[in-house]
Amino acid sequence: MLKVPPPVLPMLAKRVSALPDGDGWIFEPKWDGFRVLVFRDGDELTLQSRDGKPLGRYFPDLVAHLQAALPPECVLDGEIVIAKNGALDFDRLQLRLHPAASRVKLLAAESPASVVFWDLLCLGDRDLRAEPFHARRAALEALLGSAAPPLHVTPATTDRAIAADWFTRFEGAGLDGVMAKPQAGAYEANKRAMLKVKHERECDCVVAGFRWHKQGEGTAVGSLLLGLYDADGTLHHVGVSASFTAAKRLELALHLAPYRERALDDHPWKDWAGAAEAHEGGEGDGKRMPGGKSRWSQGKDLSWEPLRPELVAEVGYDHMQNTRFRHTAQFRRWRTDKPPRECDYAQLDVVPPEELSKIFVAG
Repeated sequence: MLKVPPPVLPMLAKRVSALPDGDGWIFEPKWDGFRVLVFRDGDELTLQSRDGKPLGRYFPDLVAHLQAALPPECVLDGEIVIAKNGALDFDRLQLRLHPAASRVKLLAAESPASVVFWDLLCLGDRDLRAEPFHARRAALEALLGSAAPPLHVTPATTDRAIAADWFTRFEGAGLDGVMAKPQAGAYEANKRAMLKVKHERECDCVVAGFRWHKQGEGTAVGSLLLGLYDADGTLHHVGVSASFTAAKRLELALHLAPYRERALDDHPWKDWAGAAEAHEGGEGDGKRMPGGKSRWSQGKDLSWEPLRPELVAEVGYDHMQNTRFRHTAQFRRWRTDKPPRECDYAQLDVVPPEELSKIFVAG
């Protein structure tokens, strides 16, 4: 039996605004994929997600490589990613979470996955979690330093200047920041014992709708639906802004009330209103309707209320995946001085992609 049997909740990170100064840190690029803990116990191989769920059935293309490269008893921590056209593709990664094995097999052949490892929790009869990270990292490099793709060991450095260069240079390849880990730190499951510095930018978006908060139907706003215009003048749904205080939710409901009047008369998403139940949200489609159901919604109520597209909000975001915000945007302020038609994709920073071959470390 493994010295570190599953399930094990992974060590987490807290967000900070800048790379830490001083000595005693190991820096790594922050990968944007599915967190995975890999347990090898003889012929038994378990791929576990961040929340303790099995992932193996969705990534059959990785199983043979892991069984061939890993020793009979070990536990590793890392990230599953899919690289396409020189950049990480999170949308393709999400498609793997499909209930049909035949569909997963087809997707695996079309877009094979990779694993980037950064920690070693167990090797043979040794539980390494109490050992300092620099020792675990050295053991990981000794174990997989000559591994071939699709298995990789993440780059690492103790030089803050190099880490700062990574932060800027690797963003175009889909990496969303830099991790900082204490060299002497133990592996602390489910604790925010690491630091992460993520990209953050600002842009102005049209607020074209909203959703009620689940505990304040009719009185409290849960999220704002954001839009950006393309070069042809089409308003695309790009994401949401949420995480408001209870007082702000009530304030938003009052502020938005006048813009609900006759909102559907000339609304650019008029054809989507009321169609949420009938529409299957298009995967990877920048025009996905805001109430569209998909396999990722998991029964959530995605119904929405239209607003006349006259309000402009400044929001903070960390990463744009294709035509949508990768994560929830943060509301900053109303922009009463900006016309909605000026809220377009052209205002966004576009970072040239850095070839993943420069980032992946392959034997």
